[in-house]
Amino acid sequence: MKYLIVGTGGVGGSIAGFLALAGKDVTCIARGKHLEAIRKHGLHLKSDLKGEHFLPVGACTAEEFDGKADVIFVCVKGYSIDSIKEVLKRAATPDTLVIPILNVYGTGPRIGRLAPSVHVLDGCIYIVGFVSGEGEITQMGTIFRMVFGARPEQGIARERLDKIADELRECGIKVDVSDDINRDTFIKWAFISAMACTGAYHDVPMGEVQHEGEVRDTFVGLSRESAEIGRRLGVKFPEDPIAYNLKVIDKLDPHSTASMQKDLARGHESEIQGLLFDMIDLGERLHVDMPTYHKVALKFRKA
Repeated sequence: MKYLIVGTGGVGGSIAGFLALAGKDVTCIARGKHLEAIRKHGLHLKSDLKGEHFLPVGACTAEEFDGKADVIFVCVKGYSIDSIKEVLKRAATPDTLVIPILNVYGTGPRIGRLAPSVHVLDGCIYIVGFVSGEGEITQMGTIFRMVFGARPEQGIARERLDKIADELRECGIKVDVSDDINRDTFIKWAFISAMACTGAYHDVPMGEVQHEGEVRDTFVGLSRESAEIGRRLGVKFPEDPIAYNLKVIDKLDPHSTASMQKDLARGHESEIQGLLFDMIDLGERLHVDMPTYHKVALKFRKA
């Protein structure tokens, strides 16, 4: 299968690197000096799971790509979704499956509305990955888990999803094909929202969340409030959502931070709208009491 990675940041670059290491046919969409470095030296992957490699992968801008792909991973930030419409339409065939791997809930249907002729699934990922230099991706820690699936109304055969999952597993990625992707993408959104908002509010890495105290209390409060939103949406949690979030956070590299936190610290555009304010807006519509989220929002509204 031919894979296209739209957005070669920490997530997309890690997926591309693991695919390339396993000999898969993968092309990366990137831009600027990051793209120039990948073209000149290959994709530089520094991975706790796979080691350090320079990987020859195809790389181009979205405008330059003129091929077709069997699987397209969309790994841009939520605020960039509108910019990918044309490359999706151009790269997709009637059999192509698009798998968005974003942090914000509801991304699959949103992209599907932009490109209604394309089969857009939904997905999420658990990974600490970031751009550590021009053409360089760092994958930190031992967690690299992808979840994706089709919504029931899409009628995508399970065998097609399993084929993709098997190939990704060959590359060393843990993959689950979801039987309820709405549930699983909400669970990821709730986790990354709590993680990113806690780290950004207290300006600390995840190691500070892994010990009892004020920082962990913030994380627990955010997790409790987002879990209540999920319950009111009808999400059926397979285990206690607060315990689940704590289990995941405690496995992260203690030096890791969420990309939203990194972007805010650098003064870059960030996903704070999708991870903080969209959660609050949804909670208010569902009449959920959200004191911890409002505490965090107060800091960033002032900023």
